[in-house]
Amino acid sequence: MKILDIRVMRGPNYWSIRRHKLIVMRLDLEEMEERPTNLIPGFLDRMKAIMPSLYYHRCSEGTDGGFYHRVEEGTWMGHVIEHLALELQTLAGMDTGFGRTRSTGKEGIYNVVFSYIEEESGIYAGKAAFQLVEALINGTDFDLDATVQKLREIREKVRLGPSTGGLVDEAVKRGIPFIRLNRQSLVQLGYGINQRRVRATIASTTSSIAVEIACDKEETKNLLDQMNIPTPKGRTIYDEDDLQDVVKDLGYPLVLKPLDGNHGRGSTINIRDWETAVKGLKRAKEISRWVICERYIEGDDYRLLVINYRFVAAAKRTPAAVVGDGVSNIQQLIDQVNTDPRRGFGHEKVLTTIKVDQETMRILEKRGLTLESVIPAGEQLLLKRTANLSTGGTSTDVTDNVHPYNVFTAERIARVIGLDICGIDIMSTDLSVPLVDNGACVLEVNAAPGFRMHLAPSEGLPRNVAEPVIDMLYPPGSSSHIPIIAITGTNGKTTTTRLTAHIMKQQGYKVGFTTSDGIYIQNRLLEKGDCTGPKSAEFVLMDPTVDFAVFECARGGMLRSGLGFSQCDVGIVTNIAADHLGLQDIYTVEEMAKVKGIIPETVKPSGFAILNADDELVYNMRDALECRVALFSLDENNAHIKTHCAEGGLAAVVENGFVTILKGGWKIRIEKVVNIPLTYSGKAVFMLQNILPAVLAAFTQGVKIEDLRMALGSFVPSPTQTPGRLNWFEFKKYDVVVDFAHNPAGMRAIGRFVEKLDNSQKVCIMCAAGDRRDEDIIEIGQIAGQSFDKLYIHPGDHLRGRSAESLLNLLQQGIRQSAPDKPIIICSSEKDAFKTTTKHPRSGSLIFVCSDYVMATIDMVRQHKEDETHFELTPTDIPNLNEA
Repeated sequence: MKILDIRVMRGPNYWSIRRHKLIVMRLDLEEMEERPTNLIPGFLDRMKAIMPSLYYHRCSEGTDGGFYHRVEEGTWMGHVIEHLALELQTLAGMDTGFGRTRSTGKEGIYNVVFSYIEEESGIYAGKAAFQLVEALINGTDFDLDATVQKLREIREKVRLGPSTGGLVDEAVKRGIPFIRLNRQSLVQLGYGINQRRVRATIASTTSSIAVEIACDKEETKNLLDQMNIPTPKGRTIYDEDDLQDVVKDLGYPLVLKPLDGNHGRGSTINIRDWETAVKGLKRAKEISRWVICERYIEGDDYRLLVINYRFVAAAKRTPAAVVGDGVSNIQQLIDQVNTDPRRGFGHEKVLTTIKVDQETMRILEKRGLTLESVIPAGEQLLLKRTANLSTGGTSTDVTDNVHPYNVFTAERIARVIGLDICGIDIMSTDLSVPLVDNGACVLEVNAAPGFRMHLAPSEGLPRNVAEPVIDMLYPPGSSSHIPIIAITGTNGKTTTTRLTAHIMKQQGYKVGFTTSDGIYIQNRLLEKGDCTGPKSAEFVLMDPTVDFAVFECARGGMLRSGLGFSQCDVGIVTNIAADHLGLQDIYTVEEMAKVKGIIPETVKPSGFAILNADDELVYNMRDALECRVALFSLDENNAHIKTHCAEGGLAAVVENGFVTILKGGWKIRIEKVVNIPLTYSGKAVFMLQNILPAVLAAFTQGVKIEDLRMALGSFVPSPTQTPGRLNWFEFKKYDVVVDFAHNPAGMRAIGRFVEKLDNSQKVCIMCAAGDRRDEDIIEIGQIAGQSFDKLYIHPGDHLRGRSAESLLNLLQQGIRQSAPDKPIIICSSEKDAFKTTTKHPRSGSLIFVCSDYVMATIDMVRQHKEDETHFELTPTDIPNLNEA
């Protein structure tokens, strides 16, 4: 067996619209295609021994043990790998359970699909499952514990922390989309102009000045002192001389902490002798040049959380500790505490496993203890100096016990510092008593306070502290989305996308759109190339200036990694035809329709799927939809249109020479077809298949009829507005048209267009891309032979694994089948063909260039135009210059 490919789905995809996070492993079973599990002696027994938890996999049988039964009956290794990859993730604290394994149509080759929680963990789980299956087949050892631990480590390395994760979870619950902007905790909530950003628990609304103040403990202390808020006595020191002065002034016990530290790093508390003080100073200076030295305040460690200047939660924090039983040594006590099912690796559970580290050993050494020491029954031994949950500490929710005066003080502190998300550390014997009455003090004010202690306390009520943050970022009535129109189909996607973007730009929107030519923000090309995949969509959605998005969505990106967005407001499918068949396991137009059908299935329930009623494959997509449907047709008498409108539906048609919107039984005429530049006075009928859905999409977004009419009139087929789509160039003796006709359906539409032209001779320069099927390339040649008087063929730039000779032979074969006597000239390149055709052209002829790289072709034709045309300006040409 071997793994051929691993793809990661990150949005709605071919395998599932709702499950966005999927791994697709392309697997070649090789000789194992003939050896299902029931033909491998001992396979099931070894599986049960190494991973007994698979018993709970019900598989298609729907009962516990269902998967084991399938293995016993005999199933293929791809199916086994699917279940193992899921269970490995579950054992590592990432409970996930969706999977399916499907044949690709090629013998022995399967797509193994399974869900993941963290992308890198999912990939590792797939590879580990493959290795585990090989071990089960061969009867060799496999270290399951090491594999699961490695998965945990990967998870902790790549996952969002509990605070950021809590914010993202709350946003998702509200339908707010998010994009992770880096491998750490920087996350974008919302799209385009409505985006907000969070990093851990610092938001885009958080004042940078306030963060700087909170990070400077001395500055914070000074501000709080000025506002009569109790803080411990102390000052900033630099060296041992300063430390000695503070000890003389304040006495013991003391606290030493870095001036600009956080999360307790470098802090030493309850210092009661000079030796410990010197060590504490050295430790703090490893973090910060200057060190805060304060009087140690007796009491419990509390954290008060204030969000948007309102108190929301409080927790009592206790450092990692063990309680003696008079029998067990300290290591044994730690091991007993770690058996608590609430404790786990990293942030996977409510509590974190206690680890013995240098800090623990220093504490034991100071008390004259070792890990083998036995402490008296009932005695508590603190193992850490600070109460961080990440080092094994615990938290108890005390929100309901906080005295109103302390609530007032906490909210006042947040205002004094200026932090809209603020964690306040208080040392107090009792928070139900005002701070001023029991000698309590404010120890620190924290920017980016951790939420874990509140979201999942060890004891007490969990508090959804992410909720007020999202309320602050998106108050009632505000939007996190921007309108999204997504467009797919076989032909016409790019023109439909550009026309739709043009109409919405005319409405004053700052439009971002993606095409097979590049990414455009407000009509500025920011990235060249085929940008029809999910990364390009995210590029637009991440732009803070964009308030409307239009996306061309091609087959390749959807199959490679899914969509770059979860929902759209309008989804358009222009048509389905034979193109790119045989690639990525898509062999039929019906399978291609399923790929393209991803777009309408992602439309919001309140939005519109706009479908081609002239194409049965597209029209039938409506059956799977939960959104509203609008149809378009070039035939106003289309039966589907008539039924749809009779039921009050919305449609766009060509009727009586007009582009018309049908709203129930009413007709709203937009413009005469012959007056729309994109149709070339009605000759380019196929362009209406782009115009109708664009007009309909804009109409659903509230664009007025007169604005639609004006936008259609100002959208001219040209290298600027529609590069490579019927771009017409006039020369002195002939005309040149450049178009990206790349499949039989596209070439057939071009043929009908050319038939209506009255040029003296019609010449075609063409090639074929190597990733088409033989029959598709032959058919393109057949259509070209029927449509043109003379043909120049060249191999093109996209051989994609084929030889130039084979492509040329297939094109010639097709041309000869339909036009055995038509002249065929073989050229080395498009440039060579163009040079030959324009050297001695027939007067009044048409040279049609079917380009596979439109921008280069347009540049070539433009250069030829510049060489032919000489521009000269004389004084007599200047208006008013010679007038009296």
